Amino acid sequence: MLTIFDTIKNIAIKIDHEIKNEDLGYCDSSNSSGEDQLKLDVKSDYIIEEAFKDISLVKALVSEEKEGVMELHDDGKYTICYDPLDGSSLADVNLSVGSIFGIYEGELKAENLVASAYVVYGPRIELVLATKGSKPKHYRAKEGLFSFICEITLDEKGKLNAPGGTQQNWDKEHKTFVDGLFAEGYRLRYSGGMVPDLHQILLKGGGIFSYPGTSDKPQGKLRQLFEVIPFAFIYEQAGGQAINDKGMRLMELVPSHPHDTSPCFFGSNYEIEALRSAYGIKI
Repeated sequence: MLTIFDTIKNIAIKIDHEIKNEDLGYCDSSNSSGEDQLKLDVKSDYIIEEAFKDISLVKALVSEEKEGVMELHDDGKYTICYDPLDGSSLADVNLSVGSIFGIYEGELKAENLVASAYVVYGPRIELVLATKGSKPKHYRAKEGLFSFICEITLDEKGKLNAPGGTQQNWDKEHKTFVDGLFAEGYRLRYSGGMVPDLHQILLKGGGIFSYPGTSDKPQGKLRQLFEVIPFAFIYEQAGGQAINDKGMRLMELVPSHPHDTSPCFFGSNYEIEALRSAYGIKI
């Protein structure tokens, strides 16, 4: 596992270099979900593929930018599902973006996730790693080397509210829930980048990030294997919760396809319980 984590650190330095120095325009192609691909998406995907292809522990790769599974080593132990550059469309306006990694052993379902990681590319490069049974660990890069900063623990209640999706497409319960948080004095913190927004909530002690099912995307927008499950794992390890709109733990998801999506809510305990109440979810 340490080999995989060290590889992610090397990947982070290379992708950060590309963000700061390379073309931010679009390719003449789209990804497996039909979205136009930025050149940075394609280059980041290539960097990750090249980095892992000689790591014998890695059985296969599943990328947000590719259809299907890329088999690497028959004797490998882990499948790595990753979003090479989440929020990449924000790079041209110089906002933070990130990479997300879910490390699975066996069938690709949430209960088989054994570790996850994400990288934030902002004014500084930051990395969070999580494994079972321990708090997520926060690192920061300086001159190409990552130094440990702290373990991350969420407070029982936070102050930040990051509501995703287009408001006109929210259902009534979700709008009531979000309005209720603002009435309590919660601060709006939503950049449109999943990684920096969830990172901010983790480092500031708590709050909630929500991406519900909407009238145009009833099953949500965020992908289970690459985005939803890795962050659910991190939030639970930090002492928070991560559920869907039916109250099910996101760590119980069993995707039927590599690119399945899910409504998702990540937060500290107070906000998740407030969500259950607003949605009429009984435990």
